[in-house]
Amino acid sequence: MERSAVSCAKAWRYCSCGMRLDASDIREMNLLKYYRLIRKWACKTYSLKDADLELLIYLDCKNRFTRNDFIDGQYTYSWDKDRWERLRRDGWIEVWRHRNRTTIKYSIFQTSQKCKRLISRMYRIMLGEEDLPTSERSVFYKNKTYTDKVYNKAIDDMIKDSER
Repeated sequence: MERSAVSCAKAWRYCSCGMRLDASDIREMNLLKYYRLIRKWACKTYSLKDADLELLIYLDCKNRFTRNDFIDGQYTYSWDKDRWERLRRDGWIEVWRHRNRTTIKYSIFQTSQKCKRLISRMYRIMLGEEDLPTSERSVFYKNKTYTDKVYNKAIDDMIKDSER
């Protein structure tokens, strides 16, 4: 089956060569091996909650979305009344098209470039194309608490992992 014959809805199931990806392919890539560590790094570095980051990943996959799509997406996360305003205020979500009260009944939103860069960076780290920062300037690498020291040890192990 050629890639051009695949519908847009099913395109994510196929790699660039036109073959279908299976669960074993993703397992061999070790894609989720360090997901928790990468997620914790992103949340601490960018002052996000875990649920906020995962919701942003979900919304980024949707490309453009409405406020109702946001509400539907957050059903599986803990209740946070201020989440929408906080993500908009902090620049994670931006308006793609404003409503005009006559022909356009509701605004359409998208994740910001700041969010897209963070998610792309997380994917590059998961694929082993980039390492987590280990400099002293990194918020995540300051060794203030025991938890920080444990995560820093895990980061060092991740960087040394040849199978990543």
